[in-house]
Amino acid sequence: MRLLELRRLFPVRTLRVRLMLTSLLVVALPIAIVGVALEREGRQALRSEKEDKLFALARVLDLELGPGGYDALIADLPTGWTDRAAAIRHLNRKLAPATDRVADAAPGVGVGYYSRRLDAIVTYGPSRDHANTVGLSIPEDHPGRDVMATKVPRAEAGTLVRGPILNAMLPIIRDGEAIGYIWSNEFSSAIEAQASAIDLAVVVASVGGLVVAFGIISVLSRRLSREVGVIVHGLAAMKRDLRRPIPALRDELGEIVEAINGMAKALNDARSLNENILASVADAIVAVDLEGRVTAVNPAAEHLYGVTSAEVIGKPYRSLFPKEARLDSVLLDTLQTGRVHAAVTIDLPRAEQTLRINATSSVLRDGDGKRIGAVVVLKDVSERERLMVQVMRADRLAALGELTAGIAHEVRNPLTSIRGFIQYLDECESLEEWRAYGPLIIRQVDSLNHLVGELLAFGRPQPPRIATVDVPQLIKEMAFLARGKSDARIELACDGSFPTIEADGEALKQALLNLIINAIQAIPDGGTVTVSTRTEGEHVAIVVKDDGVGVAPENLDKVFDPFFSTKPSGTGLGLAMVHRIVDAHGGVITIDSAPGKGTVVEIRLPIVHHDQTPEPVS
Repeated sequence: MRLLELRRLFPVRTLRVRLMLTSLLVVALPIAIVGVALEREGRQALRSEKEDKLFALARVLDLELGPGGYDALIADLPTGWTDRAAAIRHLNRKLAPATDRVADAAPGVGVGYYSRRLDAIVTYGPSRDHANTVGLSIPEDHPGRDVMATKVPRAEAGTLVRGPILNAMLPIIRDGEAIGYIWSNEFSSAIEAQASAIDLAVVVASVGGLVVAFGIISVLSRRLSREVGVIVHGLAAMKRDLRRPIPALRDELGEIVEAINGMAKALNDARSLNENILASVADAIVAVDLEGRVTAVNPAAEHLYGVTSAEVIGKPYRSLFPKEARLDSVLLDTLQTGRVHAAVTIDLPRAEQTLRINATSSVLRDGDGKRIGAVVVLKDVSERERLMVQVMRADRLAALGELTAGIAHEVRNPLTSIRGFIQYLDECESLEEWRAYGPLIIRQVDSLNHLVGELLAFGRPQPPRIATVDVPQLIKEMAFLARGKSDARIELACDGSFPTIEADGEALKQALLNLIINAIQAIPDGGTVTVSTRTEGEHVAIVVKDDGVGVAPENLDKVFDPFFSTKPSGTGLGLAMVHRIVDAHGGVITIDSAPGKGTVVEIRLPIVHHDQTPEPVS
């Protein structure tokens, strides 16, 4: 109950109270440290001053004793040192006036002489107070005995002959020997009273400083808290309306307010810009939170789904579709798995028709990178696909026309030759001429047959028969076969760590053999064909390089077209077939060539074969 009452009285969670407590702590801690340091230094300085004063009085008494010491004073005593009591009385009569004079000059101070030879107090001033101590010996553990033994001055605080005192003891040195010691002492109570006065002054000064600091901190914190309150209330208002600026303030807080107002204006402008962009984008955009509830839709999405933003904001994304519809959404998949989808073609069922949609989804994150939802961009490609079908049909018709023209050209030449030979032989009766021209006719027929065979292979492609293929071994076999067709030098530079791949081995053999033979036919005598391999992540590359005549720049775009060939006897179907084989494997073929600098053909194939037929996504 008391704790609750204290919290109610002192709401430490307010900014002003925190500022006051923090400031007081910052101020009080140095004041306390300085106060403690001053108190210690004051006490140390007081003791040092007392010790210096007491040792000064002891040195005055040492001078009063004279250079001869006790021996000079006792020289006129008939009995000398033999009569201890007489010697003590004699020395007391000689030295008591000096000790009384010094003691009277420093009230509260006690001074005296001690004789080591007599082991007795010779005099203790003021005599009126301490005459009864004359003739007494100090205890065995008295620090005065250490002073006489070590010949080192010493100040000691404790309870001695006089009581609790600070005692300064000075050895009396004559001819290198300690003949006694002189003391000068003062009651500890008097010293403690002076030290307490110093402590009181330090405490008063510290408390006064804290009171003044508290007043200043209270005034400043009230002003600062009031100005911070203006900022807090202004920020609360900005949550509802970014167009309401915070009132201007002074000094650094004024700069903070200006910065906040500037950021609010920039944020409002950015929000307006984003809203305008979303409103003007032709593609549909839908965003959802982590629970799958719609958080934003643009006008294009409203038109695509046939809804308004007011109807769907805050509702589950599945509510945009009929309950009986089978839904396999890329947006919800991204939301659940974090997997990004790019340009996925899906079917979007609508009441009047099913639309073909190009969908791209990604994860939404806040400024800290934390996932807050997902967004999908939907593009209606139904009309585009219809136009693409028409374009592809037109392209196929054009290609068919080119193919027909090529076939006609390739077939006409052998037929013309056959017709000419037949006409000639029809009028010829010589059997020798029939034997001479018969093989020529057969070669022309074989040429036609070869052309028809290539056309059949090109026109009826078979799907690849996928198996594990050792590409370096396959390259060695094709290089061996190609060597028999020319005296060109074939060099192999296969990667030793080249992996096996999934491919149609026979189709790859056909493609590689065509490329190597083309390279051999393009080089002059003594040329070199280099076949190399390398691995690039999930793909492998096969490179066929020659130092032959090269290909003219205007012909590079045509080398893979059917019936295009720069060789007099070529059909133009070899590279077209290679391109079709590589494409069936999901690979890419590129060519780089320049006249007189040779040609480089590169095939890139995936290590793992993927079916090229896309799966429908709804």
